[in-house]
Amino acid sequence: MKKWVLSLLLLVGIVTLAACNNGGNSETVAETKAGNITKDELYEAMKKSYGQNVLQQLVYEKILSEKYEVTDEELDAKFNEVKEQLGANFEMALMQYNMTEESFKDSLKLDLLVEKAATADMEVTDEEVQEYYDNYKPQIKARHILVEDEATAKEVKAKLDDGGDFAELAKEYSQDPGSAEEGGELGWFGPGRMVQPFEEAAYALDVNEISEPVKSDNGFHIIQVTEKEEKKPLEDMRAEIEYEVKVSKIDNTMMSETLQKELKEANVKISDKELSGFMQSDEGAEGTEAEKNTESDEK
Repeated sequence: MKKWVLSLLLLVGIVTLAACNNGGNSETVAETKAGNITKDELYEAMKKSYGQNVLQQLVYEKILSEKYEVTDEELDAKFNEVKEQLGANFEMALMQYNMTEESFKDSLKLDLLVEKAATADMEVTDEEVQEYYDNYKPQIKARHILVEDEATAKEVKAKLDDGGDFAELAKEYSQDPGSAEEGGELGWFGPGRMVQPFEEAAYALDVNEISEPVKSDNGFHIIQVTEKEEKKPLEDMRAEIEYEVKVSKIDNTMMSETLQKELKEANVKISDKELSGFMQSDEGAEGTEAEKNTESDEK
């Protein structure tokens, strides 16, 4: 589940709404000939629009941080993982949601807290760990040149075979706007990141080997793997694998039940009745608004 996307979207509202809620503030934020708009008015308008979801996220972060810890190392690792996944689109995503890298990290921290809460009492068998390890493929680093037709792909491959510079040919020929100007560089990636024909071809290559043209729905790729991670021994990866297996079991129902349990244990009380909807039991419901948004994003 792309839970981090949910937090990214909602964090914008959290920061903005919290900043406006200073308690009885009549300070003017906008002036017009028809009258001024105060912070109180802005807060009330924002509360009506998405106040319940915002408060929900703030409450979750407060109560989960009391019981579970996200280390700086864990947060940095998750941040770097997502940044690599987005690649050239990372800066665009920050701009689209008016976020800084720091506020984006805040959103990822909440996702990690929810993961820790949902997996706290979960058990993993040795068989599950072994199966995950057997199917695990380390990350690889690659670059590619994407063209529209096979004839052009063969032309590029011939130039590479004659000693042509991969990066320069990528800038000249590649139709991939995200990597062409970077010499075709795609960075590190693991299974599931690329379209299947590309992934299969890339993982079959030795380091520095250049593929024949590979057809995908995007066109024809010339691929070169430049680095490969070594697969560590099972015992060195056991803790990481156990956590990944647990996270893979989380679904919307489990997340909803976990968060409802945490709310009850924290004895949360909402004084503003207009914002108390998320405190109601979700029995028979499809999940919280946050989870519905996540489910919609996944589709």
